[in-house]
Amino acid sequence: MMQTNQNMQLIVDKAKKLKLLILDVDGVLTDGKLFFDNEGNEYKSFHARDGHGIKLLRQTGVEVAIISGRKSNSVALRMKSLGIEHVYQGHEDKRAAFNELLTKVCVTSEQVAHVGDDLLDLPIMTRVGLAIAVNDANFAVKKHADWCTTLPGGQGAVREVCDFIMQAQGHFDDVLNTFLK
Repeated sequence: MMQTNQNMQLIVDKAKKLKLLILDVDGVLTDGKLFFDNEGNEYKSFHARDGHGIKLLRQTGVEVAIISGRKSNSVALRMKSLGIEHVYQGHEDKRAAFNELLTKVCVTSEQVAHVGDDLLDLPIMTRVGLAIAVNDANFAVKKHADWCTTLPGGQGAVREVCDFIMQAQGHFDDVLNTFLK
């Protein structure tokens, strides 16, 4: 998806309004691969930079939530370690969780961004202010996205989104400066 300067400015303007970032898990926070041992225990791999980006974004006042179609203990543990309070797992129909989040966080859909990669994400992506697809998302998801990351899911795409939002909202330089002192 090629972005013109005018289109990119519209995306930046949408990002300036954001108060909530909703993330899918499999294919967004992970590369989408599912690993199981012989006992049926599931393993997932999360990118450390994505986690750090989430923490930094939350420090600027943007809430982060998870809505996933699958349920996994490793996801619960990772989100707890990142301080994410709004975790909805096992929601193949993500609309109910989305509507609950709007009320719980006291935001309008225009103040929400969603990052997705597959068809299960479309019901939310078509309702938010800023719909984002990871680089390796399904073609139909990319078609409905306002913006696509340059990085694939599980490989730093979420960090790219967090940095983009912080830049659009004018917080990135302040965050960066805390590491340069």
